[in-house]
Amino acid sequence: GALLTVTSNAARTSPATRGKWFLQTFLGVSPPDPPPNVPTIKEKPPDTTGNAKAPTMRQTMEAHHSNPSCNTCHQIFEPIGLALENFDAVAAWRTEDEGSPIDASGVLVDGTKVNGVASLREALGRRSDQFLRVVAEKLLPYSLGRGVEYQDMPLVRSIVRDSAGSKYKFSSLVLGIVKSPTFQMNMKLTDARTEQRATR
Repeated sequence: GALLTVTSNAARTSPATRGKWFLQTFLGVSPPDPPPNVPTIKEKPPDTTGNAKAPTMRQTMEAHHSNPSCNTCHQIFEPIGLALENFDAVAAWRTEDEGSPIDASGVLVDGTKVNGVASLREALGRRSDQFLRVVAEKLLPYSLGRGVEYQDMPLVRSIVRDSAGSKYKFSSLVLGIVKSPTFQMNMKLTDARTEQRATR
């Protein structure tokens, strides 16, 4: 719930922010930053006459996409955020936005159709290797005390591949790191430095 809240605005959801966060965090994909000349999303001011219904967040985003330069990037991450529209800005479940039924459907950049959080979870589940690679990459810095470098990528792939035998349990990822020569050598170097400081 907290993750859905921090990726929202104060009073409204932000499908773009949610979609970008999920892509970066779970799949390791960083969409490009918007060009400097792209206008910000302008929400329609509330109707004070009571004659017009306020647009939903989806309708607001679709109006923003009339600018082709916006749609090129937004189609990469926004369908993920729209699939989570049943959760409001404080992560509470809802079925309506501004009095209109929630439309949580969309098409991911690879052509996969989703409609709501359940189908989104299934779609991301089919990318388990990519997800686990990202998890391994995030675990390594804590284990090695340094950032992940290009020469570490064979280790990352090996850890994910070896964890398949245990159905990708989290413990198998940790064990794969601990048993790796990279981690073992790093521990020896750390112990050696500690001993050197102790004898000074």
